[in-house]
Amino acid sequence: MSAPPLILASQSPRRKALLELIGVTPDRIIPADIDEAELKGEKPDAYVLRLAKEKALHVARQNPQSFVLGSDTAVAVGRRILPKAEDEQTARDCLWLISGRSHRVYSGVALVKPDGSGTSRISETRVKVRVLDAKAVDEYIACDEWRGKAGGYAIQGLFAKHIVQLIGSHSNVVGLPLYETANLLTGAGWRK
Repeated sequence: MSAPPLILASQSPRRKALLELIGVTPDRIIPADIDEAELKGEKPDAYVLRLAKEKALHVARQNPQSFVLGSDTAVAVGRRILPKAEDEQTARDCLWLISGRSHRVYSGVALVKPDGSGTSRISETRVKVRVLDAKAVDEYIACDEWRGKAGGYAIQGLFAKHIVQLIGSHSNVVGLPLYETANLLTGAGWRK
């Protein structure tokens, strides 16, 4: 009898690449098409955990007898969740907001097991960015790495030179906290 497959409920190529760093290769990748709107008054940590669970459950409903891993990441300044930067102005607004201050990156990770039960974890990382000037913002906007990224930046690229301090998981800021994810999979009995 073969082991149940592992499905990654994400369209993020970064999450797949991060999993592969720890020797985990999903059998399938099925993006979860769910509404990702914030609920009124929802805190950033609750938001990412809810979305991770909803993504995993959405895909698990169509794929019973599989392990389904869902995740979501958000960048927050205080209780304010920054958007995924889809246009240049949004990216600029995010960069100016995080310039010279600390912000937090939250990721929720949820796993639905073949028996339908689930488990989840949350990761929080504090990131401090140096004071940015117009030249630094313009340079980063020109590189286009910000497109589609929560908070308007990718820590694994050119923006890394602006990070003064990181307290917590680096992989969390990239998009998937590997320590928490590995423990979820091991604790659920997933084997490659």
